[in-house]
Amino acid sequence: MPPTRLLPRLAAATCLAAIPLASFAQVTVKDDGQWRALFTAGASVSSGNSDSTTVNLSGDVVKATKIDKLTFNGRALYVKNDDADSEQRYAFGTRYQRDVTERVFGFGQFDALKDEPANLSSRYSVGAGAGYHVIKRDDVTWDVSTGLGFTQERYVVPALQDGVLRSKYSNTELLFAEESNHKISDNTTLKQRLAYLPDLRNSGEYRATFDGGISVAMTQRFSLTATIQHRYDSNPGDGLKKNDTLFVTGVSYRID
Repeated sequence: MPPTRLLPRLAAATCLAAIPLASFAQVTVKDDGQWRALFTAGASVSSGNSDSTTVNLSGDVVKATKIDKLTFNGRALYVKNDDADSEQRYAFGTRYQRDVTERVFGFGQFDALKDEPANLSSRYSVGAGAGYHVIKRDDVTWDVSTGLGFTQERYVVPALQDGVLRSKYSNTELLFAEESNHKISDNTTLKQRLAYLPDLRNSGEYRATFDGGISVAMTQRFSLTATIQHRYDSNPGDGLKKNDTLFVTGVSYRID
């Protein structure tokens, strides 16, 4: 793909990158060791690097006990941009978390992404760290965590990294995050997460993300969801803006 065609496609695909691997429609979590799932279909309108319409299909599966939790998630996204062809993105992620004490926990995670319009033939990320349950109640939880991650990217077309044209690139980054869940009423929940990821390979460069969402149950299985997501990248690449904001609405179906 010629570089002159690549940049417009990168701009069109930026809204795809703005959607996190973790969905903010909330799958039911109970510490009984049973598998539970949540499937969501949604649409979004975004502004920033491009004006676009997005259709988002996702699935989340979780199994939790009193001391640990295992989650899987998958995503398929379709984007139609006003001045570009339709774009698609596929992602998969898994995370394992285990309490060491009543308050302290450790975690490990893996994410995979294929996003050719963003010039990503593949991206694989692994990370691990520790966290602390600041608040742990039935109606409110608040966790803080820190860790270390490694990411390797392969490009459809060689990209300029560290002043060199590369077909692949790897970097190590720190992770600082906080997240909370709030049960407002019997049928309404709020969730938010803020993360800061400084790049250890390139001093001064970093990414930051914020995700907030509300879920309102219509029936025992169906819920209306709305989320707002903001992404900041200090070095997004030529022709791309550093900030992106995305608003997503959808309907979720849960299997408990």
